Amino acid sequence: MAETTAGIPPRYLRTQEAARFLGLSERTLEKHRTYGTGPAYRKLGGRVVYAIDDLQTWADRGLVSSTSDPRGTVLPAKRQEPADRRFAGRQPR
Repeated sequence: MAETTAGIPPRYLRTQEAARFLGLSERTLEKHRTYGTGPAYRKLGGRVVYAIDDLQTWADRGLVSSTSDPRGTVLPAKRQEPADRRFAGRQPR
């Protein structure tokens, strides 16, 4: 008999479980959340939760087949610089 998941709500993971799922530390996942570089998450009753599909989608963005492939699009857990810093913090002439 085939199992069916129709009608079953998606499973959500707390930060600790999500970090284990991705093979990251909880702190790294928290940093990704702070800098906006991590997987999509939800706030439910003040708690942060991650859908398994969102975690897998984010991890798949870093998929490469060899070292000569362009890097994936998963950014490091740190503040990202604007693309064009020439005018950062000042008005163009």
